[in-house]
Amino acid sequence: VTTAPIEFKKEAEVYLTKASGDTLQHLQVELADDDYQRETGLMYRTNMEKDQAMLFLFNDEQPRGFYMKNTSIPLDIIFLDSENKVVSIKKNTTPQSLETIPSEVPAQRVLEVNAGLSDEWGLEVGDSLILVRE
Repeated sequence: VTTAPIEFKKEAEVYLTKASGDTLQHLQVELADDDYQRETGLMYRTNMEKDQAMLFLFNDEQPRGFYMKNTSIPLDIIFLDSENKVVSIKKNTTPQSLETIPSEVPAQRVLEVNAGLSDEWGLEVGDSLILVRE
C-alpha cells in the first residue's frame, strides 16, 4: 500500500533569540500539542525544509525522552523549560533509532529541526524561543 507523503502544516512561528534579544532564526512550525501528535511527531516524513520545525508542547515541565522510531530525517532536538529557555540540545540524532534521547533536565517544550542547524545558528543553552501562534 502506497500512502501520500505527509505535508508540513504551518501552525505557528518561532523566533530563536540570544539573551541580548538578537534573533538567531525565524522558523515556521507545526505544533504537536496532543497525545497522538506528540507520539507521532515527524515519523514517516521524508524531508523538512530548513526554515521548518516541529514544536512539541507539554502541560508540565519534567525530564523528557524522545526516540527516532520511524523517523528518517536526522534531527537536532532542542529541549526548553517552562519559560522557553533552551536547557539541552541533542545534536544529529540517528534516524530510525529506538535509543532514548534524554533531555537531561526538566523540559516543557521540545523543538525538532534538521540536524546541524543548531550549530549553524550558534544556538546555546540559555537562549530563548518566542512562540507566535497563527
